[in-house]
Amino acid sequence: MKELHLIIISGLSGSGKSTALKTLEDMGFFCVDNLPILLLPKFIDLCNSSTDDISRVALCADIREKTFLKEYTPTLEGLRGEGYRIQLIFLESTDEVLIQRFSETRRQHPLSTGGSVREGITLERRMLEDLKGQADRIIDTSDLNVHQLRALFQEYFISVSKQDMSLTFMSFGFKHGIPHDADMVLDVRFLPNPYFVPELKELDGHDGRVSGYVLQWPETQSFIEKLKDFISFQIPLFEREGKSYLTVAVGCTGGRHRSVTLADYLKEHYSREREGVFSIHRDLEK
Repeated sequence: MKELHLIIISGLSGSGKSTALKTLEDMGFFCVDNLPILLLPKFIDLCNSSTDDISRVALCADIREKTFLKEYTPTLEGLRGEGYRIQLIFLESTDEVLIQRFSETRRQHPLSTGGSVREGITLERRMLEDLKGQADRIIDTSDLNVHQLRALFQEYFISVSKQDMSLTFMSFGFKHGIPHDADMVLDVRFLPNPYFVPELKELDGHDGRVSGYVLQWPETQSFIEKLKDFISFQIPLFEREGKSYLTVAVGCTGGRHRSVTLADYLKEHYSREREGVFSIHRDLEK
């Protein structure tokens, strides 16, 4: 196996590829945007012959590069045949979110060419269908802001430098929809709700008064113990299968009280025994 680790970021225009690439650059990856895919083998040769230690490389490649769709498969098959570790990360969003993002930035879709943004999105989605099917990881960024997308990539790729599987606990509110990228979804709406306690309603699950309220109940403690047994049972089995990250989504009604407290509790618990443990609170600012 070659030492160089290559990440290729692709997907729909407006789905957050530039943010993802910048995040990997900040993590120490050598990053290049829109490199012609036919130049990739030569570029890798230059990385290998460099006097600098270039062992982690990230590229953003998409329909802007005219030969990408035609040459992607044979080029990467050849590199994998030589023993290189290559991961394809595909980013997408719903049509409505993409249209809103293009409207906010006043950018033209690269495939619209006089037509509507929606037509460009539809065409691009169809053109990238086969590529999406080859992806190692598909990330729907519809519900993610810039900061959440950055955090997601930091968690996914911390495993490049650490042996432990990355473990993320994500709080969310069911009224805002179930997270697209969760490996496991837990419903804690059966727990007593601080929302109906007047002095706690405007606080969130980070506040000690709210967490104290949520954690004080026998059913909460019983649930936590059973959940820790369940997750701890699964972790080594997932690691044995080569999984590099596990996202556990914990949901309550609005994503502000019970789910936040539980996600923080689980993050603190597992951080005592392993590295690469994170918490994300998707709906806390909504």
